[in-house]
Amino acid sequence: MKTMIARGVPALLAALLLAACGAPQLKQPAIDVPVAFKESQDTAAVRTAADGTRWKQAQPAEQQPRGEWWLAFNDPALNELVLEATRNNANLAVAAARVEQARAIAGIAEADRIPQVGLGVGAQRARQSPLELGLPQGTEVTPGTSYSARLTASYEVDLFGRVSSNVAAARGDAATVEANYRSVLLALQADVAQTYFRLRATDAELATVAQTVRLREENVKINQRRFDLGDIGEFDLSRAKTELATTQAEAIGLERQRANAEHALAVLLGKPAAAFTAGVNPLQDSTLLPAIPAGLPSALLERRPDIAAAQRAMEASNARIGVARSAMFPALTINAAGGGKGPAFADVFKWSSRSWVLGALLNLPLIDGGRNRNNVVRSEAALEESVGQYRQSVLTAFAEVEDNLAGLRILSGQTQRIDEAVVSARRSADLAQKLYQAGRSSYLELLDAQRNLAAVERNAVQLRGERAVTTVALIRALGGGWGDTPAVNVAQVAQARN
Repeated sequence: MKTMIARGVPALLAALLLAACGAPQLKQPAIDVPVAFKESQDTAAVRTAADGTRWKQAQPAEQQPRGEWWLAFNDPALNELVLEATRNNANLAVAAARVEQARAIAGIAEADRIPQVGLGVGAQRARQSPLELGLPQGTEVTPGTSYSARLTASYEVDLFGRVSSNVAAARGDAATVEANYRSVLLALQADVAQTYFRLRATDAELATVAQTVRLREENVKINQRRFDLGDIGEFDLSRAKTELATTQAEAIGLERQRANAEHALAVLLGKPAAAFTAGVNPLQDSTLLPAIPAGLPSALLERRPDIAAAQRAMEASNARIGVARSAMFPALTINAAGGGKGPAFADVFKWSSRSWVLGALLNLPLIDGGRNRNNVVRSEAALEESVGQYRQSVLTAFAEVEDNLAGLRILSGQTQRIDEAVVSARRSADLAQKLYQAGRSSYLELLDAQRNLAAVERNAVQLRGERAVTTVALIRALGGGWGDTPAVNVAQVAQARN
C-alpha cells in the first residue's frame, strides 16, 4: 500500500503541475443572440437577385469562400471597379503583407517543436605561453594551427506547455490577422460600391438640376420678351433671373460634390486622382437593387470577419496565459555536440580525433521579484480585454444589421411616397404653366409650382442613391455574403498586384 502511494504521489503532483502551468480551457463568452432580427420581415424566403442568381437564407460559414456579392447589382462597371481596387488598393496590400508576417511568426514558433541542429567548421592558430605549458621561463613555444568540425543539437523538452502554448498563440495571431485581412477586403469592396453609387446618384441629381436650369433659362427668355412688350414689370423678370442664377449655383455645387466622389473612388482604386475620370452614368432606377435576406442572427457570429478576428484574438490571449504560467516552472533543455579536431584539416575526420558531449540543463526560477506572477496576471487581464472586445464586436454587428434593415424599410416607404409626390408635382407644375400662359395666375404661383417640382425630383433622386448605398451597407453588415472562405493566399494577392 505504501508503495502504491509512493508511486502515485509523484504522478499526482506532476498532473497538478501540468494543470497549473498550462493554458486554461477557453470558454466561449455568453452572448444573448436574438432568434430573429427585429427589422427582418421574411428571413426564410428565397429571393432572386437582379443578375438572376438566387439569394438564400445565410448559413454560418466563416471558413467558407465569400461570393462576389457585387455581381447581384448586375452592373459591369461596378464589377470592373471592384476587381481593379482588389488588385491595386494600397491598404489591402498592407493587410496582405501583415498576413505574411503573421504566418512567418507562427512558423518561427513552430520551429521550437523540433531539435535545432547546426554545423560549425573552423580553423584556429594560437601560441601558448611557456608557463601555461609548464616550461621554464623564456622557452620558445612554436605557434600551432588546429582545425575543427562540430555538429551541435539542442532541444527544449516541452514539460510545462511553454512551446505548445506559444505555438497556439502564434497561430491565433495569424488567424486574427487573416480575419482582419478579410475585413479590409470587405470594407474596400463595400467602399468602392458605395462611392460608385453616390457618384451615380450625383450624376442623376445633376441631370435633374440641369433640366431645371433649362426650364429657368426658358422662363427668363419668356419673361424678357413679355417685359420688352410691356406685358409684365421688371419684378417678374428679375425674379426669373434670380431663380436661374440660384439653380446654376446649385449645379456648380453638385459638380464639386461629384469631383470629390470621383477623387475618393480613384484613391480606392489605387490611382492618382488626376489619372482617373469616371464616366457620367446617372442612377435611374432603384427597383433593380437586389433584395438581401438577413438570415439568422447567430450566423453573424461566424460570418463577419471582424467577429472572427475577435474570436481568434481571444484564443491567442488564452494561449499566452499558458506561456506566462510555464515561466514559473522548470525548463529542460537537452544539448548535444560531436565532431573532430586536429592539426590538419584531414585529421578532423579521423576516428581518433572524435569528441562528443551530451548534457541536460534544468532551469528553475527562484527569485524574480514577482516578475512571472505579474506576467500571469497581465496575461489573464489581456484575455478579459479580448473577451470584452469580442462581445462589443458582436453587439456592434447586430446593431449595424438592424440599422440597415430599418434603413431599407424606411427608404422603401419614403421612395413610394416620393414617387407619388413626383407625379402630383409634375401635374401641378403643368397646370401652373398653362394658367400662367393664359394670364389666370401670377408668375410667383408658376415659380412656386416649378420650385416644388424641382425639390421633389431631387429628393427622389437622392432617395434612389441612399437605397443603393444602404443595400451595400447591409451586405457589408451581414459579412459580405455567405459560402466558404478559403485561407488568404498572399502569393496570389501579390501576383495579382503585379
